[in-house]
Amino acid sequence: MRQRWIYGLILGVAVGLSLPAQEKLDALKEYRQGNYEQAIAICKKELQENPNNADSYVVLCWSLLKLNRYNEAEPYAQKGLSLYRYDPRLIEIMGEIRYYQGNNQEALRYFQQYINLAPEGGRVDVVYYFMGELYIRLGRYRHADIALSTAVRYVQGNAFWWNRLGFARENAGELQGALAAYERALSLNSQLTDAQRGRERVLQSLQNRNIPR
Repeated sequence: MRQRWIYGLILGVAVGLSLPAQEKLDALKEYRQGNYEQAIAICKKELQENPNNADSYVVLCWSLLKLNRYNEAEPYAQKGLSLYRYDPRLIEIMGEIRYYQGNNQEALRYFQQYINLAPEGGRVDVVYYFMGELYIRLGRYRHADIALSTAVRYVQGNAFWWNRLGFARENAGELQGALAAYERALSLNSQLTDAQRGRERVLQSLQNRNIPR
């Protein structure tokens, strides 16, 4: 009987000691399962207990971004960066926040920092996509071509990214390359209207210029 009591006490202590780590894992698990509000609540509680928890800032901001709450995510991302200046996850998050806020130059700066710090990081494909979109906004279509070409090298099955690459190339005057990108997009998603229209525009331009396919 005494042995059972001692075993129970040890087990209770062990479970109690594991709770903080389990709670941290739960926040990420909730995020991955799409339960963003629950992830936010867990992370805020973690930050009350430990304001220096980098992972809590990251998962909190990821969850807020998924809910399009960019202004709400901003102070948490900035606080996290004030503590962990070279954390590529927080730098990428700030890039996304600035992208959605329409601050193009600052968004580019953060994304470029991310690539410098984590050239093979877990979000590098998305970073190159965002940079491509930013260069399109700025009318720098050849830069957009480079960025989006890199993005589709990482994720070859994203029809929308191939479509945007076609758009960048089309506006840069690279019609053959644009046609190839639009056709790749349509091979992945034949119902993608923007790619259908882009392909038709490029074919018409090629015909008008009498450039052989």
